[in-house]
Amino acid sequence: MSQAVSYDLNGAIAVLTISNPPVNALGLAVRQGLVAGIEKAEADAAVKAVLIIGEGRTFPAGADIREFGKPPVDPYLPEVVLRIEACNKPVVAALHGTALGGGLEVALGAHYRIADKAGRIGLPEVNLGILPGAGGTQRTTRIAGAKATLDLATGGKPIGADNAHALGIIDRIAEGDLKEAALAYANELIATGTASRPSGERREGLADEAANLAAIEDTKTTLAKRARGQFAPFRIVECVEAALTLPINEGLAFEREQFLKCMETPQRQGLIHAFFAERTCTKVPEASRAEPRPLNQIAVIGGGTMGAGITVAALNAGLPVVMVERDAESIARGQANVEKVYDGMVKKGRLDEAGKAKRMALFASATDYAALSDVDLIIEAVFENLEVKQDVFRQLDQVAKPGAVLATNTSYLDVDAIANVTKRPQDVIGLHFFSPANIMKLLEIVVPANPADDAVATGFALAKTLKKTPVRAANADGFIGNRIYKAYGLCATYMMEDGASPYEIDKAIYDFGYPIGIFQVHDLAGMDISWANRKRLAATRNPLERYSAVQDKICEAGHFGQKTGRGMYVYPEGARKGEPNPDVLKVIAEEQARLGITPRDFTAEEIMRRYMAAMVNEGAKVLQENVALRPSDIDVVALYGYGFPRYRGGPMKYADMYGLENLLADLRAFEAEDAYFWKPAQLLVDLVENGRSFEDLNKES
Repeated sequence: MSQAVSYDLNGAIAVLTISNPPVNALGLAVRQGLVAGIEKAEADAAVKAVLIIGEGRTFPAGADIREFGKPPVDPYLPEVVLRIEACNKPVVAALHGTALGGGLEVALGAHYRIADKAGRIGLPEVNLGILPGAGGTQRTTRIAGAKATLDLATGGKPIGADNAHALGIIDRIAEGDLKEAALAYANELIATGTASRPSGERREGLADEAANLAAIEDTKTTLAKRARGQFAPFRIVECVEAALTLPINEGLAFEREQFLKCMETPQRQGLIHAFFAERTCTKVPEASRAEPRPLNQIAVIGGGTMGAGITVAALNAGLPVVMVERDAESIARGQANVEKVYDGMVKKGRLDEAGKAKRMALFASATDYAALSDVDLIIEAVFENLEVKQDVFRQLDQVAKPGAVLATNTSYLDVDAIANVTKRPQDVIGLHFFSPANIMKLLEIVVPANPADDAVATGFALAKTLKKTPVRAANADGFIGNRIYKAYGLCATYMMEDGASPYEIDKAIYDFGYPIGIFQVHDLAGMDISWANRKRLAATRNPLERYSAVQDKICEAGHFGQKTGRGMYVYPEGARKGEPNPDVLKVIAEEQARLGITPRDFTAEEIMRRYMAAMVNEGAKVLQENVALRPSDIDVVALYGYGFPRYRGGPMKYADMYGLENLLADLRAFEAEDAYFWKPAQLLVDLVENGRSFEDLNKES
């Protein structure tokens, strides 16, 4: 027997206990141990049933991520599951914690399943660009039908034991100790002479043919919108269709064939990269050197859209929040903004009135900064103006207790210039939330020149409490995300002036996998914001930089996007989806004439080559200037803050898959048109010359 799977006898029951901490992942030793345990139990005439259970905090929670990308080693998981299912003695799986992916497939190989009340099951493989490859789609469909299987496998989210029991996937919910209940269940099977019951031979889930066919069609319709451009979700649907029509052995073979197709796609590489990237981004030097400060109560300065969103995020996490505004009218408006979010959740059924009341009980408001004297962390979320923010921090410096962390929620501004107006710059960090702050997961934690390590660590602790994905950024204009966004935004603007309409550009970006195009983003965010930023930087703009006035002229006409009903698009009667604005095309034509530009056509492929080249090149500059710690951090920012299609992994991963030498060749070609904008980052040149990749830099970080 493998050390990862122990074999013990409890009366007539062979107990196979999986012990592969921390999550009992189904590595080689576990797979070998399960096969050996089943064979040993079968060979012992005294054994009448088998129990498979996990030690520690969970039943196997899935595959061993250390084996990702490596050649599979026999016994493969499908063989292990088949061997369990073929056992001629009843096999019971006792589930606790999270039985996910391969863990659930092992449980489905067993003949009977009992679960702890708090247990959860799921088939999350789609999140990694693959599908269940060891019978998950076939056995679940035969037990619970097409809808349950499709919800689990295309949604990728786990469900609770009660739900799984209602679907028939779990046979019993344990009362009290799981192992004792599972042994009692196995003894009951022995006493009643109950035979083994292979999941692959069950038919309950196939009984309602009409419901199964309807579930298939409904899922196809949903995925056409939700999973646009993705490969694995549609293969999952095909696997469930196969389960409805093929014998189990043919269904398993078809599922395995689709699994292997998924393994060969770039999407699998991109999604697995994203999986690891979001786990790596929390590894920062400051947090390794210091423990975070206490976080018992926070304050938010400002009750506008951003301040209210931050407040809601904190209240949802159970943190008491004091909101401060300049006068009674403003604080009433700020509280109303918070309640509006919760009222929307109640209306959509995502929260009940009791839940809203529980959250609002943690909310307090004030118009006097003296109310902040005992707060652990203060987040300033006022207007994006350096002088205004500096004035706030001067006041905070007078009232905040020693050791309180003072954070500015700024998108572009110099955090050191804000920190240095206080007598405690070591306590100041940037916390760049993304709007809407109660929904968007990304949180850029901006590290100025001289913060205390524990102040930075507190920022990361806050992100964890708020269930945000934090990325460390050095203090530089635009930090990571907005700096790169500016570069590919300029690229889009230049293409617009050169002949590609903004609507062609947006369509190419959408077809690439983004939820919306960049000019639609401008309208959604408000074109006046970027206009104000351009004016802020006008005095320091390099004379070599090409400048487009198209969007300035649109803003000068008072057209800022959705909020004014007109921007790059027109929004009839407050509609959220815009239509092309003919006035924009007129402004573009006027600017082309003024600048002597002869417009030319761009294909969608040409648009995206330029767009991605600008994005990756600026990302390389961010890395070489140490604004980001590692390439994968840039990918996380793009994925969680800017809508980059997750299945492509992020811009730096995309560049590796595209080929850095190909990307550099693109930049060299574009450089002939504009040597300033398209100058390749030296880091990118060095990587190509040395045959290295961004992934090599990730491994070194």
